[in-house]
Amino acid sequence: MDDDHAAAWRRIGAADSGVSLAAAARACAADLAVDSLGLSLVAAGELRIMGYATDEHARLLEDAQLTAGEGPCTDAYVQRTLVEEADLHQAFERWPAFTHAAAGQRMRSVTALPLATGHLCIGALDLYRAAPGLLTARHKSRAKAYARILALLAFDEHPHLLTAEHRTTQPGPQGFPPSVHLAAGVLAETEQLPPDDALARMRAHAFRHGRSLHQTADHILAHHTLD
Repeated sequence: MDDDHAAAWRRIGAADSGVSLAAAARACAADLAVDSLGLSLVAAGELRIMGYATDEHARLLEDAQLTAGEGPCTDAYVQRTLVEEADLHQAFERWPAFTHAAAGQRMRSVTALPLATGHLCIGALDLYRAAPGLLTARHKSRAKAYARILALLAFDEHPHLLTAEHRTTQPGPQGFPPSVHLAAGVLAETEQLPPDDALARMRAHAFRHGRSLHQTADHILAHHTLD
């Protein structure tokens, strides 16, 4: 075990709440001095769940990436590598929709890392900061250690991630929550649309009206229409 890995485990083990995915995420955010942390888990590229968010800022930014189908979370998951942006005010061409959402949450920089162990990648870790700038080399090394630990704890709390059928990663949004799949099926039936078109219409509607996909899905399930 390298020094960063051991140090990360010590920080997690010191938590009064015991060792858990949430405790490890909180320890990571505190150790790296980031303002918000979001953790998204993806099973087989089809089902996505929120692993953890330190606050409402992180939750909204994770959902914004799902709605837009772009952002550091998606890039880190698809490319299986660390992704970073020192100043989101200068990253419009890279992530036009995500940078708009980040500005709304007053976040200026981000570092994202894949949650992977062995050949399996099950999601991504997003580290958000209100000030521009990059993590130091030391903090990046520590962040990678936390990402490995968080992947293991995610498997422990969500064992279905281990049994999900492997599929080739595709560009675009990675997975959707169960309620979104269900709402897309309802909309597809109501509007006589292919399921993929129903999902695309839901994402466009959510983005246009500044709503989350969860809210859009809940509305469809209650009223069987987008309007």
